[in-house]
Amino acid sequence: MPTRPLTRDRGQLPIEDHGLVGDGATCALVARDGSIPWLCLPEFDSPPFLAGLLDHERGGSLDLELTGLTSADQRYLDDTGVLVTELHGPDGVLEVTDCLTLRAGADLTELVPAGRSELLRLARVVRGTAEVTVRLRPKDDVEFQEEGGGWAISWPARPDLRLTLWCSHPLRVEDGGLHGTATLRAGAPLTVSLHWSGNTRLLDRQDPETLVQQTAAAWRAWAARIRYEGPQRALVRRSALTLKLLDHAETGAIMAAATSSLPEEVGGVRNWDYRYTWVRDAAFSVYALRRIGLTTEADSFLAWTLTNAERDGGPRIMYALDGGQPPEEWEDPVLRGWRGSAPVRWGNGAAGQTQHDVYGELMDVAHQWAADGGSVDEHLWRALSALAEQAIEQWRTPDQGIWEIRGAGRPFTYSVAMCQVAVDRALRIAERCGLDHPRERWRAAADEIRAAVLERSWDEERGTFTEHLAEHGKANDGGLDGSLLALPLRGVVPFDDPRMVATVEKVREHLDAGDGLLYRYLHTESDDGLPGGEGAFLLCSFWLVDNLTGQGRLDEAEALFDSLCARATPLGLLSEEIDPRDGSFLGNFPQAFSHLGVIASGWKLARARQR
Repeated sequence: MPTRPLTRDRGQLPIEDHGLVGDGATCALVARDGSIPWLCLPEFDSPPFLAGLLDHERGGSLDLELTGLTSADQRYLDDTGVLVTELHGPDGVLEVTDCLTLRAGADLTELVPAGRSELLRLARVVRGTAEVTVRLRPKDDVEFQEEGGGWAISWPARPDLRLTLWCSHPLRVEDGGLHGTATLRAGAPLTVSLHWSGNTRLLDRQDPETLVQQTAAAWRAWAARIRYEGPQRALVRRSALTLKLLDHAETGAIMAAATSSLPEEVGGVRNWDYRYTWVRDAAFSVYALRRIGLTTEADSFLAWTLTNAERDGGPRIMYALDGGQPPEEWEDPVLRGWRGSAPVRWGNGAAGQTQHDVYGELMDVAHQWAADGGSVDEHLWRALSALAEQAIEQWRTPDQGIWEIRGAGRPFTYSVAMCQVAVDRALRIAERCGLDHPRERWRAAADEIRAAVLERSWDEERGTFTEHLAEHGKANDGGLDGSLLALPLRGVVPFDDPRMVATVEKVREHLDAGDGLLYRYLHTESDDGLPGGEGAFLLCSFWLVDNLTGQGRLDEAEALFDSLCARATPLGLLSEEIDPRDGSFLGNFPQAFSHLGVIASGWKLARARQR
């Protein structure tokens, strides 16, 4: 494995210098230097036990530190969520294998826990000798007690959670953490395991090599279901695995990202908690997964979200893992943020916003389900019909839009268009399944909403659709918005409609961030109620690929697609945004939006090439 030197800024590695491991309940980030600076327990949206990603001094981490580390790199075991980090020092090479262990024979398609509530770190010297320091420094003050050959940890943030750390080499309590150093020779192993199941029998430990093998086997059994032969095949497969690592096994909920508060601008305030399920993000995700044969995840998400919507009298824009709403947004008074990008936020204030696209997002998932032969019974049809009626009722009301602006709402083009999608998909489901529905009224509503989108968002003078609808009889003063590129993806306007072709070129020119990257919008033209700026938004560039593909410009589309895929890390991971100045990652990581873009754009290109 080729290795690279490590560079730190304000004590922290780049965002792209991390790999992701998970078990369908939670996940951890493993840094290229052998530390684990991110782990929330016991689930994705639980309090962080380790948060050094957001403050390398105060956040905490679980380290395997090689003395004299000079260079390192990482790789996944093929088609798995098992990560290998290779650390090079002056006297030897240390290989660290990390995973959140899975049960023997675990089936990752089942809506049941697959994990063993265990983070396993297996280190082995593959050449020479290595001095290795084991260090656990939790984010919060905890109490340690030797117990059963390991260390019991009392964590005030979750007193109900029984945490235990075991290490194959001696540790001692030091400076509020656990610490130990060992000198290893070639072939010698070192094992660290953190448990939170509450019923771990440390005296009856399983062989760590066996645990790694059974975890890898479960991942490979799941990955064998991926059906994709097209451009960037390896990255598409890895993107599917990354989405699965963000998928909550018990519910089918897909996290928007693994992290909270990684900044959209270094030193800026656009730092948000993405450890929740957005209906929009997950709807795009299941669309992509369904295209490559992963239908179980799509069906599970639909069932979970419709259950929540029925309980609440309508869909919310996002959900916590328990099906309720994320906690009220608050700013952490202790953590200073990644490279000083404060504030660090927990919870998400956008949960209470009005975002009308949610009706269309959810109805489109239901339509895909029905088109694949899913049964729509009377009970389900009542819930879906209610979504169509809510879209008809609400489409004229301003909202905060797909980008969740923190300023005054307006009639965003994408939001109104998705209300049209909601009604259109309801009609299609009804006709496909022979269900009773007010056909003429719904058809008239769908036509009215579509006409409003095409007429009132169009700026004749500039020759483009714009971000929001103009008032009746008034000129359109809306800015350009990357979400306009999604209109033909939803069938609101054809890819080759002259107005859409013109809009694509205007967006491409006006929101250009260089080298195929696009901004979502320009803050100087489209007020979002926040100071500062942000990086280029990767999904918008994948939407541009889709438009070029839809227009038949396949060579252009594939060249852009390849350039975007080349921005992935050696592990095949992508963040939310890219800093156009140097290509570094910004925003939460890994980001579901970016990985579903890889899958969906690759699938469309492959299909177009086949034609």
